Amino acid sequence: MKSVVIGQYLPGNGFFHKVDPRTKIIAVLFMMIATFLLNDIYQVLTALLLTFGFMLIGKIPLTRILKGLKPILVLLIFTFVFQILLNKEGKIIVDNQLDISLANILFVIVLFVIWRFLAKFKKFNFLLFIGFLVGAVLIFSHVRLSFDYSLTSYRLMIYEKGIEMSIFVVFRLLIIITLSTLLTLTTKPTDLTQGLESLLRPFKKIGFNSDDFALIISISLRYIPTIFDEANKIMQAQASRGADFSEGKLKDKLKQVISLLIPMFIIAFIRSEELADAMGSRNFIPGKPRTRIHVLEFSYRDVLVSGFTVIFFVLSLLFRINVLGY
Repeated sequence: MKSVVIGQYLPGNGFFHKVDPRTKIIAVLFMMIATFLLNDIYQVLTALLLTFGFMLIGKIPLTRILKGLKPILVLLIFTFVFQILLNKEGKIIVDNQLDISLANILFVIVLFVIWRFLAKFKKFNFLLFIGFLVGAVLIFSHVRLSFDYSLTSYRLMIYEKGIEMSIFVVFRLLIIITLSTLLTLTTKPTDLTQGLESLLRPFKKIGFNSDDFALIISISLRYIPTIFDEANKIMQAQASRGADFSEGKLKDKLKQVISLLIPMFIIAFIRSEELADAMGSRNFIPGKPRTRIHVLEFSYRDVLVSGFTVIFFVLSLLFRINVLGY
């Protein structure tokens, strides 16, 4: 839970720290849309490299972004495997017969026990998981004993288009997550709130309260890492009293999760009351106009970011049109 990066602000003096939050919000939105317009793996790879280039320009450590990707590794792996197994287009790259037998299942169980034992050392967990999956596939595809009893078989076929689409989808997800993380890391919560209020102000003409909506969004983003940090403290406190969230029966795990959720709700309510008291002590009144010490102003950096965003979006649209034209 310490690896949660979305919602955190990283103080600094990088290029994007000094860009107006309104410009960053619009730029991130249009670049996400442009990413979905790209329909070629090389185009998405170029966009991913540009995204990493933004991190260098904004002086954001790469390790900070990679740390924030840990919570979604399972989603990325599932998406990768899902695309490989279900996409049946293009040339066949892998064609193996997987024999599921009693001996093979026993070997996989032994491999699983070894993986779980090594995973307790909390090092290279991701590589160990990949090694377990690869080892299981190799056992089912190559281990065949003459005295073994075969249960069933499965033909594993991996196509060229499946590999291409899996990489394409994962790259696209990485771009979207990195862009949203870059926005929150380089924008103060107060500036983000002020930028959202300014952008949504035209909707007041149709009765939409943009100020309250922007405040809700900014507070939600701000308290995501705080809530996860509190959950981590509760888990450590319960672990010191003998609770184990990784082992045990399903019934025991459910009880442990409930024991985690109850104090989490209590802490969330306490935090909300403290925040309401703090806002009330500062004479905050919902719906009333407010003044600010720091007023948002555009600079030459906003012109550069806007120009690059327009060029990127137009190029993505042109690439999309050319693809649809064939």
